[in-house]
Amino acid sequence: MVTLRQYIKQSTTVKIFRAFYRQFEDFLTTLGEIVSNGFVTLKYILKGQIDRKELMDQCVRFGISSLPITLSIVGMTSIIVTSQVASEMVKQGGGNFVGLLVSILIVREVGAVMSGFAIISMIGSSLASEIATMRVTEQIDAITVLKVNPIRYLFVPRVLSGIIMMPILVVIASAFGILAGAITTAMTTELGFLAYFDSAWLGIYMKDLGVCLLKSVAFGGTIALISCSCGYQAWGGAKGVGLATNKAVVWSLVAIVIWDLIFSIAFFF
Repeated sequence: MVTLRQYIKQSTTVKIFRAFYRQFEDFLTTLGEIVSNGFVTLKYILKGQIDRKELMDQCVRFGISSLPITLSIVGMTSIIVTSQVASEMVKQGGGNFVGLLVSILIVREVGAVMSGFAIISMIGSSLASEIATMRVTEQIDAITVLKVNPIRYLFVPRVLSGIIMMPILVVIASAFGILAGAITTAMTTELGFLAYFDSAWLGIYMKDLGVCLLKSVAFGGTIALISCSCGYQAWGGAKGVGLATNKAVVWSLVAIVIWDLIFSIAFFF
């Protein structure tokens, strides 16, 4: 009987089940920590308990430092899409709608989503590794001993900077993407800038701009909150820092896709 029990415990099925259970438990724990930290952070923001100097530093980090890579990713995505779509639309007699299609695509999806991916790769991973390092080196414990709330000190300026700066980044990146699409269209087809921009404005409405800004606010706050929360949970030295950073990137990417799905269903379905 003992041998059979040991055999069952060492079987592949049991190992897979245990691995799945650990992953599910970790998922629930992480989700709970993110939600809990989000409520505490929101409480401090609504009370106005904000370190303005730290907030400005994080805004510079979140906005200005990430602007080059954000413009690069959105611009290249616009060039790739436009180079494949513009010539085909001209062949099919739809050249007058190239600007409309590209502008709608960038304002509704590419600008916000690709900017979010750029922020995750550069800022989100940096936030997670920074706070994870503070956790494993017991700096956060020292902050707590000094009777300073770590959520207020670490989370509030970072999350608020994401909420403030992400819409600005998305607006700049979207405008840059539309301009990149115009240049690509002029280089790959016989359409000029005037024809492109004449059709571009036909497809952009205030609803699209409003949804884009609202989506970018959700993206920025979510990326910062998830990155800080994953770093805050880190343990186990250098390996723990790497795992926390990896978790922050994965969770942020999934969260961006889920948010994008929610906004698409709510406003465009």
